[in-house]
Amino acid sequence: MKIKDLVRQNILSLKPYTSARDIYESSEGILLDANENSWGSTFNEIDSLNLNRYPDPHQNDLKDLVGNYYSIAAENLFFGVGSDEIIDLIIRIFCEPNADKVIIPGPTYGMYKVACDINNVETIQVLLNDDFQINVDAIEKKYNKNVKIIFLCSPNNPTGNLLNKKDVLTLCKSFNSIIIVDEAYIDFSIEGTLIDEIKNYPNLIILRTFSKAWGLAGIRLGYCISNPDIIEFLFKVKAPYNISSLTRFALKSALKNSGLKNSFVKSIIKERNRLWNQLESLTGVIHVYKSDANFLLVKFDDPNYVQKKLAGKGIIVRNRSSQSKLSGCLRISIGNEEENDILWDEIKRIF
Repeated sequence: MKIKDLVRQNILSLKPYTSARDIYESSEGILLDANENSWGSTFNEIDSLNLNRYPDPHQNDLKDLVGNYYSIAAENLFFGVGSDEIIDLIIRIFCEPNADKVIIPGPTYGMYKVACDINNVETIQVLLNDDFQINVDAIEKKYNKNVKIIFLCSPNNPTGNLLNKKDVLTLCKSFNSIIIVDEAYIDFSIEGTLIDEIKNYPNLIILRTFSKAWGLAGIRLGYCISNPDIIEFLFKVKAPYNISSLTRFALKSALKNSGLKNSFVKSIIKERNRLWNQLESLTGVIHVYKSDANFLLVKFDDPNYVQKKLAGKGIIVRNRSSQSKLSGCLRISIGNEEENDILWDEIKRIF
């Protein structure tokens, strides 16, 4: 497979924005190239950040930090303002508006379709099977030469389950399209990552985020792992300085606290199991789906009533009952022990 054959023609011929620091690959010295304020920054609580200067457009510092932590080569890494920016960039690189198509096996994360709609790219929904696994035969029936991307989420949001690895790799082998696997919740699963398969499948892109297990939703930082050709195109179309210095500083500090992150994950999984057992025992709950994520999908007789009663007590959960195959379902994120105790008490009162 040649990745360039999937890329839009205008992207292939695009001359990306370049700065002097792209040419000289330096952010040190007497910097008189970018019309910055050489006197300093009005935010000086952290002097070492040099906020009066633009951050490294090549993301070398981020590649070193994350690459060393996860043992990923720098050439396979790209960082975005959350995974959502990367999703948008991938669509813009590979999909010609009002011509190409994207397959989205659902129910799944709604932003895939929103990003396609924004870019005027048609989406084809192919339902997951009753176990919320990929229906490969159904995808094959809907597939055509205009399908440039297939979006997958594993563990899947909002169902919580890992997708079957064999099925994912079958898609990678069978179709001349980009296969995206969003692993936003992979830290809460014992196994299942497909990072090691990047070297085997040039059309595979793995999405990751620091918003969940790392507790860094507020800094808006996501990344993807893929082959160098795809990474090169992402750098070609991204904004020049898309990741701020404050975000980089937060990540550097967080990676020093990996033990705390592991503690968070352990506690969340423990609470997830506890809440699963509690809800399964309750009359009025039809089913609690097994989860490899930091949330539970719960089916109720009357989800709207439950959601409204919980909201009246200041407990906000997500109603997913309007999605295909999710009639009656609420998605409940796993809180801390105290929050889960309050949730459990209120749900018991409802019934």
